[in-house]
Amino acid sequence: MGEAVQPAAAARRVHYERRRPEDTVLYQLVQEHLETFLAQVELETGAGLPEFVKEEFDAFLDCGILARGFLRLRCADCAHEKLVAFSCKRRGFCPSCGTRRMAETAAHLVEHVIPRVPVRQWVLSFPIPLRLLFATHPELLAPVLQITHRVISTFLIKQAGLKRTEAQSGAVTLIQRFGSAANLNIHLHCLVLDGVYRTTEGLPVFHAVHAPTATELQALLLRIIKRLMKFLTRKGYLIEEQGMTYLADTDPDLALGPLQAAACTYRIALGPRAGQKVLSLRTVPTQEAPPTPGRCVNEQGFSLHAEVCCAAHQRKKLEHLCRYITRPAIANERLALNRAGQVVLTLKTPYREGTTHIVMSPLEFIQRLAALVPRPRLHLIRFHGVLAPNARLRPEIIPNVPVNANTPSADHAEVPPPAAPAPVSWARLLKRVFEIDIEHCPQCGGTPLGYVMTYTNFLTGFYRAKLRPFCRSHPTPKNHL
Repeated sequence: MGEAVQPAAAARRVHYERRRPEDTVLYQLVQEHLETFLAQVELETGAGLPEFVKEEFDAFLDCGILARGFLRLRCADCAHEKLVAFSCKRRGFCPSCGTRRMAETAAHLVEHVIPRVPVRQWVLSFPIPLRLLFATHPELLAPVLQITHRVISTFLIKQAGLKRTEAQSGAVTLIQRFGSAANLNIHLHCLVLDGVYRTTEGLPVFHAVHAPTATELQALLLRIIKRLMKFLTRKGYLIEEQGMTYLADTDPDLALGPLQAAACTYRIALGPRAGQKVLSLRTVPTQEAPPTPGRCVNEQGFSLHAEVCCAAHQRKKLEHLCRYITRPAIANERLALNRAGQVVLTLKTPYREGTTHIVMSPLEFIQRLAALVPRPRLHLIRFHGVLAPNARLRPEIIPNVPVNANTPSADHAEVPPPAAPAPVSWARLLKRVFEIDIEHCPQCGGTPLGYVMTYTNFLTGFYRAKLRPFCRSHPTPKNHL
C-alpha cells in the first residue's frame, strides 16, 4: 500500500524543466542582430563598444545552452536523468540570471542582514541630466549615497529625540538602473530601518519613530538637493553662471555615451531615426492622474517617496519588496514581435496618457540593452550605518535563524550568528520562490545520487566529466544555473 502512495505523491510535485533560451524573443533578437549592431556602432561613432559590453552579449548567447556546458543529474533508484545548463552570471539584461540573483539577494537580505524591526523604503529619483551623469561617471554614486543616507539618518535620530553621537541608523541601498520601458533610469531604493539603535547597558536597543509627513519629506528633499548640487559644483561636474546651473562638458565613451544619452531620454541613438523618440502605442484611454501618495514629494526634477513600510513581523512582505527592487531589467513575458518584425515591449504599468507598449526595431532595441549594462566592479548594493559590513553593532542585531514569515520575531529565541552565512543553493531558491522541487526524481520521487559535471566545446572537441555526490553540504559547480 505504501509503495502505491509514493508515486502519487511524487506526481503532485512541481518539477524542474530546463529553460530553452533559444526559443525566446530576446535570445533570437540578440543572436540574429548582434553583429549588425556592433558594425553599426563602429560605423556611426567611429569607435567600438567597450569590451565589457561585448562580453555581456557574448555571455548571454552562451547562457542556458547545453552545448556550452551542463550538469547531468541521475536518480539512484530509477536512473532517470535531467540536464541543467550553465548560466552566464551577468548583471545586465539576462532574465534568467537576473531572476536568480533577485531571489538569492532577497533571501540573503531577509535572513542574514535586515533585523526584525520596521523597515521603510525611501526612493530617490534624479532629473534626466543627472541620470546621464551618474551613468557616465558611476564613481559619483558613492558620495551621492553618503549624502542621502546622512540626511535621512540625521532626521531619524532627531525624530527619536537623540543626538548623532548617541544613536545610529541602518540602511541597504539598491541602485536600480532601468525603467519599465527598458530606459536608462538610475535611481535609489533605500531600505531604511524605521528607527535607530542606541546602546544601553552594553546592549543595542531599537527606538522606532513615526512615519514622516509630506512637509518633513519636502524639507528632506530640499536638503538633499542643496548638498548634492553643492558637491557636484565643487567637483566641477556642474557650472553655475548668472543664476543658472548646467552640466559641464564631460568626456563620455565615444560609442557607449550616445547610447546611454538616448536611453535616458527615450530616444533612438543610431540609425535612420536617430534623435527621434521611440514609437509608443496607446491601447487604453487616458487615465486620470491617481492621487499622489501622502509621502511622495517632487522638486526640481527630483522625487522622494517613502510610502511603503514593512512592520517587524512582515518578513514575507519585506522579501517581496526586496525581490521587486532587485528584479531584472528585462522580462521575457513582456517581449514580442509584430508582423513587421519590430520589437513590442509591454509596459509593466500603463502610463497616465494610456501608453501600454513601446515599439522599436531590433537594432533600436539592442541599443537599449547595451546602455543597461553596468560597468565592471560597480557594486549595485550598498550597506550603511549599523548594517555596514564592519559595523560594530551588526553582529548583535542581524537575524540569526530563518523564521516563519507571519510569526512575530519575539516568539523566536536568538542564537549566535554563524561566522559566514552559506550562500543559498539553487535547489533551495527554486523551491522557495517557484515551489519547484529539483531534489527529487519526477519519475519515482527518489533523491538523485550524484551529478556529472560536463563541459563540451564543439569548436575544439574538448570534453570533461566528473562524478560528484549530490548533497546540500557539497558545493555546486561555479557555473551552475
